[in-house]
Amino acid sequence: MRTPEPRIVFPVRGSGYYMRSAERRGRNEMNRRFSEKIFHVRSAHPSIYPSRQRIHRFVEDLVELLFPHLSGESEYYSAAEIQGSLAVLGRDLKRLLRGHQPKMERSVDDVADEFFEELPRIYKRLWLDAQAIHEGDPASESLDEVISAYPGFFAIYTQRIANALHVRDVPILPRMLTEYAHLRTGIDIHPGATIGDRFCIDHGTGVVIGETTEIGAGVKIYQGVSLGALSVQKSMAGSKRHPTVEDNVVIYSSATILGGKTVIGHDSVIGGNVWLTESVPPHSIVYRTSAIKVRSKKLESDPVDFQI
Repeated sequence: MRTPEPRIVFPVRGSGYYMRSAERRGRNEMNRRFSEKIFHVRSAHPSIYPSRQRIHRFVEDLVELLFPHLSGESEYYSAAEIQGSLAVLGRDLKRLLRGHQPKMERSVDDVADEFFEELPRIYKRLWLDAQAIHEGDPASESLDEVISAYPGFFAIYTQRIANALHVRDVPILPRMLTEYAHLRTGIDIHPGATIGDRFCIDHGTGVVIGETTEIGAGVKIYQGVSLGALSVQKSMAGSKRHPTVEDNVVIYSSATILGGKTVIGHDSVIGGNVWLTESVPPHSIVYRTSAIKVRSKKLESDPVDFQI
């Protein structure tokens, strides 16, 4: 029996096959135009920024060297090995900075060298921060626990590292550093914020500290605190938009303090859920009152009195 020859079916305008072919051609053309657009954008940005993975690795490598609590090494480094590791981290920082060199007024080598000259001072301040967190939290069993496990300490560490680059006018990179801490901890501190010694963040989730915030020594803040700006207009960039918090202030959870002219006087206590847009003098206690009624379920004759 003779096998019939296969029929060749040509697409007919209006048929399903023809329509699918037209759709494919349309998608291919759209992809081509989109690819050309991306190419032009990439060509207009010749400076190659470092990947986020390399930035995250620098943050982790540095903190693991400074604090063995976070290192996977089972043996302590010798002083010579630590010096060699610092040299490697110096090389890594210069690689991260080179992508920003076109926007920097100073050389990569100068900025990196100054950063590592300042590192001993940053290291000392971080130990003071850890001590303040440990002393301020009854649940903390040791400094080792604070350094190893507390998100507030990691966020403070990263901000102090980023701030040392920010004050040297390094663009973008400091923000990428603090955004890594934001991603890990839920604590958002701008690298430009000025923060004094013995800073304590307890719990920390939802904390926001703006760019021009000034925080004194011995300050303690809880989760959900916002130190923000009254206005977010772009024209205010470069101006003092965020509050000043003087020494030894405690700010409890979910308090919101706004405005560049707002000053919280030293040794004050700001209660939870407070909304502040004006200054308070030193030694103030600021709190929000609310009416709370409690009654026994056994008193069935009591009228229901819900307030929403």
